[in-house]
Amino acid sequence: MGLIALLTSMVAGIVGFGGGMLLISVLPVFLSPALIIPIHALVQLASNSSRMLFSLKHVRWQLVPRFLLGSVVGTLMIGYGLSHISMEYVPAAIGLYILLNLWSPKFSASVSRYESFYLIGFLQTGLGLVVGATGPLSLSVLTKQLESKDEIIATSALFMTISHLAKVPVYLSFTDSMFSDLDLIVYMVLGAILGSFIGTKLRLSTKNGYIIKII
Repeated sequence: MGLIALLTSMVAGIVGFGGGMLLISVLPVFLSPALIIPIHALVQLASNSSRMLFSLKHVRWQLVPRFLLGSVVGTLMIGYGLSHISMEYVPAAIGLYILLNLWSPKFSASVSRYESFYLIGFLQTGLGLVVGATGPLSLSVLTKQLESKDEIIATSALFMTISHLAKVPVYLSFTDSMFSDLDLIVYMVLGAILGSFIGTKLRLSTKNGYIIKII
């Protein structure tokens, strides 16, 4: 699992997205439904925060307040709803989200066309409490508004850091097993940080235009 976290984090470090979705598609094989989103949040928090720190000078800070406000509202509203549903349905929600995002052009277009960072913060952080990997929501807007691939990836990493950080208190409020397998979490967090470092180094050594075409 540490190696998987390293590889998925490296993918995200190079192209800016995809790592979280790859990771969460694997976790149901190894974890109980109640632990999938919490452990994914901790690992992705390490992955995104380290990727952001490795590219700190490229973060567009002026975009953060609007996203942050939307994230707070999304966390409060959708987090409250989570305390009233069974966690057994989380794998189904994850699978449905991944399938629709990958195979339904209409769904993919509908979740990526919102230009307001208030709304993006609300949806990315709020929906992330349920489906985990929602990075493409903000990335699609950042790609339109920013020209530098380093600014896109660094700012997206900060947005995802906020989204994953919001999950920690929410899940701690109604589960006492979030840190039940601490050894696994440590290995995965270390793998994610190392993957971010390798991915960032590889990305910074490539041409700006090439990564822009990819994302």
